[in-house]
Amino acid sequence: MTRLLDDGGYLASVSIRSGRGSSTHDRVFRFDARFANHGDAVAHATQQGMTWLRQRHDA
Repeated sequence: MTRLLDDGGYLASVSIRSGRGSSTHDRVFRFDARFANHGDAVAHATQQGMTWLRQRHDA
């Protein structure tokens, strides 16, 4: 997910959902880094989400 800022920059975040039904849990990570364009913000969020998932899987 990205958010367009007033100055034209972008912030990135990622949401990772797990579980099912009433046991669904959603983790949202918001990042402080600012990006010049939407694509870079999406790439950063994707990379961070994949890193988190790999760490959880390898643990």
